[in-house]
Amino acid sequence: MTRLGERQYVRPGSRLEPKAFCTQAKVLVVAGKGGVGKSTVAAALAQMAASAGLRALIVEVEGTNSLGPMFGTTDVLTYREVVLGEGKDGGEVRARTLTPDDALIEYLHDHGMRRISKRLVATGTLDVVATAVPGIKDILVLGKVKQLERAAAAGVDGAPDLIVVDAPAAGHAVQFLASASGLLDAVAVGPIRSQAVDVVELLRDPARCQVILVTLPEETPVNEVTETAFHLEDRAGVQLTPVIVNAVFPPLELADALTVGAGQLPGADLATLAAAAAFRRRRQELQAAQLERLAELLPLPRMRLPFLFTTEIGPPEIATLADALAAEIRDLP
Repeated sequence: MTRLGERQYVRPGSRLEPKAFCTQAKVLVVAGKGGVGKSTVAAALAQMAASAGLRALIVEVEGTNSLGPMFGTTDVLTYREVVLGEGKDGGEVRARTLTPDDALIEYLHDHGMRRISKRLVATGTLDVVATAVPGIKDILVLGKVKQLERAAAAGVDGAPDLIVVDAPAAGHAVQFLASASGLLDAVAVGPIRSQAVDVVELLRDPARCQVILVTLPEETPVNEVTETAFHLEDRAGVQLTPVIVNAVFPPLELADALTVGAGQLPGADLATLAAAAAFRRRRQELQAAQLERLAELLPLPRMRLPFLFTTEIGPPEIATLADALAAEIRDLP
């Protein structure tokens, strides 16, 4: 397995295009600490893929239902796929939720146990079965992701070109992705072990699945993404892509703004502008320091997404982030 920092993403003298980045593997798992914009990045990745003419499917596993508003809809995601956005040349963004209960019911149906599944639902014991073995919930969800990936790899009509998994927050993400390996040690035989074997094969094959970590240029998120990266490599054996650093302030020449303001603003407003400029300068310096720390701590390439000065993330913002991400991919070192 390629160790952290050893993989070459771009051949010398060439540029990696967004479409090529999105087709390196069928499954791209997006993980990161809560609050770093993980779901937003998942949406931007899917939109970038759609803009490159690919069919992207976002799989939400935590039931937050935060994706709809990002694509301009208030519809609540369910187990059934819905179209959220369009790209070009047939590209589109679809989304769905994946819950352990729904995955278990579908698994029982597919294996000729429809009556058992109906009885479990009717008696309220479905959750008991889904938690009978530690890690089984994660295996149920990842098993469905594996099924979607196999359909995509086989070229089944309507299958997505890229599956973007909006994974749990960082702490649970390690457990989520390492659960299959743990079950191999705990379960010797049977369908659960077979499912775990299939999931491990998916996660450890970089041609099928890769993990992209998201962080912020701040001390705690940088510490956590570094720890998560090494835990994921050691415990889950996954292939990590370049790290996405979200909400980076774009370069701003503050001195020029103050010079212009000196001749056009009254003293009180100029003082306010100067205070704002000083605050922005400090924030930029802090972010630059954390970006340097991240480069020292984690030997992975980095891609930066800009800070968006808005309280709401909708279709225009997702389009902006998708374009920024495409530019960062083309500039990978």
